[in-house]
Amino acid sequence: MRIESRARARALQALYAWEMRGGEAGAGAGKNLDRVATQVWDDLAVTPEERRLAGVLVRDVSNAGSELDSRLADLTTNWRLERLGAIERSVLRLGAAELMKGDTPPRVAIQEAVRLAERFGTSASAKFVNGVLDAFARQAGMI
Repeated sequence: MRIESRARARALQALYAWEMRGGEAGAGAGKNLDRVATQVWDDLAVTPEERRLAGVLVRDVSNAGSELDSRLADLTTNWRLERLGAIERSVLRLGAAELMKGDTPPRVAIQEAVRLAERFGTSASAKFVNGVLDAFARQAGMI
Protein backbone atom coordinates (compact mmCIF):
# COMPACT_ATOMS: atom_id res chain seq x y z
CA MET A 1 0.00 0.00 0.00
CA ARG A 2 1.32 3.44 -0.95
CA ILE A 3 2.27 5.84 1.81
CA GLU A 4 -0.45 8.29 0.71
CA SER A 5 -3.09 5.58 1.15
CA ARG A 6 -1.70 4.64 4.55
CA ALA A 7 -1.73 8.32 5.56
CA ARG A 8 -5.39 8.61 4.53
CA ALA A 9 -6.18 5.61 6.74
CA ARG A 10 -4.29 7.24 9.64
CA ALA A 11 -6.19 10.50 9.10
CA LEU A 12 -9.46 8.56 9.10
CA GLN A 13 -8.52 6.83 12.35
CA ALA A 14 -7.85 10.21 13.94
CA LEU A 15 -11.12 11.70 12.63
CA TYR A 16 -13.06 8.68 13.87
CA ALA A 17 -11.45 8.85 17.33
CA TRP A 18 -12.22 12.58 17.48
CA GLU A 19 -15.87 11.86 16.58
CA MET A 20 -16.11 9.17 19.25
CA ARG A 21 -14.88 11.69 21.81
CA GLY A 22 -17.64 14.12 20.93
CA GLY A 23 -15.75 16.21 18.35
CA GLU A 24 -17.76 18.83 16.52
CA ALA A 25 -16.91 21.30 13.77
CA GLY A 26 -16.55 24.92 14.81
CA ALA A 27 -14.39 27.12 17.00
CA GLY A 28 -11.63 25.25 18.80
CA ALA A 29 -12.24 22.04 16.89
CA GLY A 30 -8.83 22.07 15.20
CA LYS A 31 -6.86 22.20 18.44
CA ASN A 32 -8.84 19.32 19.93
CA LEU A 33 -8.61 17.31 16.70
CA ASP A 34 -4.84 17.80 16.58
CA ARG A 35 -4.55 16.56 20.17
CA VAL A 36 -6.67 13.46 19.46
CA ALA A 37 -4.74 12.75 16.24
CA THR A 38 -1.40 12.92 18.05
CA GLN A 39 -2.63 10.56 20.74
CA VAL A 40 -4.02 8.05 18.21
CA TRP A 41 -0.85 8.14 16.12
CA ASP A 42 1.34 7.75 19.21
CA ASP A 43 -0.72 4.71 20.29
CA LEU A 44 -0.38 3.18 16.80
CA ALA A 45 3.33 4.05 16.46
CA VAL A 46 2.70 5.83 13.15
CA THR A 47 5.85 6.62 11.19
CA PRO A 48 6.94 10.26 10.88
CA GLU A 49 6.23 10.40 7.11
CA GLU A 50 2.74 8.92 7.49
CA ARG A 51 2.13 11.28 10.40
CA ARG A 52 3.19 14.29 8.32
CA LEU A 53 0.90 13.38 5.41
CA ALA A 54 -2.00 12.41 7.66
CA GLY A 55 -1.54 15.65 9.61
CA VAL A 56 -2.02 17.69 6.44
CA LEU A 57 -5.27 15.82 5.72
CA VAL A 58 -6.55 16.26 9.27
CA ARG A 59 -5.77 20.00 9.15
CA ASP A 60 -7.57 20.26 5.80
CA VAL A 61 -10.69 18.73 7.35
CA SER A 62 -10.35 20.92 10.42
CA ASN A 63 -9.84 24.12 8.41
CA ALA A 64 -12.82 23.40 6.14
CA GLY A 65 -14.99 22.55 9.19
CA SER A 66 -18.49 23.96 8.99
CA GLU A 67 -18.33 24.72 5.26
CA LEU A 68 -17.48 21.11 4.56
CA ASP A 69 -20.35 19.81 6.69
CA SER A 70 -22.76 22.28 5.08
CA ARG A 71 -21.82 21.24 1.55
CA LEU A 72 -22.03 17.55 2.44
CA ALA A 73 -25.40 18.04 4.17
CA ASP A 74 -26.77 19.55 0.96
CA LEU A 75 -25.82 16.36 -0.90
CA THR A 76 -27.13 13.89 1.65
CA THR A 77 -30.70 15.15 1.37
CA ASN A 78 -32.31 11.95 2.60
CA TRP A 79 -29.80 11.61 5.42
CA ARG A 80 -28.89 14.30 7.92
CA LEU A 81 -25.13 14.30 8.37
CA GLU A 82 -25.44 13.61 12.10
CA ARG A 83 -27.53 10.48 11.35
CA LEU A 84 -24.75 8.90 9.31
CA GLY A 85 -22.38 6.46 10.93
CA ALA A 86 -19.16 7.96 12.27
CA ILE A 87 -17.06 6.07 9.71
CA GLU A 88 -19.13 7.29 6.78
CA ARG A 89 -19.20 10.85 8.08
CA SER A 90 -15.43 10.83 8.67
CA VAL A 91 -14.69 9.34 5.24
CA LEU A 92 -16.96 11.90 3.56
CA ARG A 93 -15.25 14.77 5.39
CA LEU A 94 -11.83 13.45 4.49
CA GLY A 95 -12.70 12.86 0.83
CA ALA A 96 -14.49 16.18 0.43
CA ALA A 97 -11.61 18.09 2.06
CA GLU A 98 -9.18 16.42 -0.32
CA LEU A 99 -11.40 17.32 -3.27
CA MET A 100 -11.69 20.93 -2.11
CA LYS A 101 -7.92 21.28 -1.73
CA GLY A 102 -7.45 20.20 -5.35
CA ASP A 103 -3.98 18.63 -5.04
CA THR A 104 -5.24 15.13 -5.83
CA PRO A 105 -7.07 14.28 -9.07
CA PRO A 106 -10.80 14.08 -8.23
CA ARG A 107 -11.22 10.47 -9.39
CA VAL A 108 -8.25 9.39 -7.24
CA ALA A 109 -9.57 11.22 -4.16
CA ILE A 110 -13.00 9.61 -4.61
CA GLN A 111 -11.56 6.13 -5.19
CA GLU A 112 -9.33 6.40 -2.12
CA ALA A 113 -12.32 7.45 0.01
CA VAL A 114 -14.36 4.54 -1.36
CA ARG A 115 -11.56 2.13 -0.44
CA LEU A 116 -11.46 3.54 3.09
CA ALA A 117 -15.23 3.20 3.43
CA GLU A 118 -15.02 -0.39 2.23
CA ARG A 119 -12.09 -1.22 4.52
CA PHE A 120 -13.41 0.42 7.69
CA GLY A 121 -17.14 0.27 6.95
CA THR A 122 -19.19 -1.90 4.61
CA SER A 123 -19.77 -2.31 0.89
CA ALA A 124 -22.95 -0.24 1.37
CA SER A 125 -20.82 2.48 2.99
CA ALA A 126 -18.51 2.43 -0.02
CA LYS A 127 -21.40 2.86 -2.47
CA PHE A 128 -22.86 5.70 -0.42
CA VAL A 129 -19.49 7.49 -0.16
CA ASN A 130 -18.94 7.06 -3.90
CA GLY A 131 -22.31 8.61 -4.73
CA VAL A 132 -21.97 11.56 -2.36
CA LEU A 133 -18.38 12.43 -3.30
CA ASP A 134 -19.13 12.04 -7.01
CA ALA A 135 -22.01 14.50 -6.59
CA PHE A 136 -19.73 16.79 -4.55
CA ALA A 137 -17.11 16.82 -7.33
CA ARG A 138 -19.71 17.33 -10.06
CA GLN A 139 -21.37 20.17 -8.19
CA ALA A 140 -17.98 21.87 -7.86
CA GLY A 141 -17.25 21.33 -11.58
CA MET A 142 -14.31 19.02 -10.89
CA ILE A 143 -15.58 16.17 -13.07
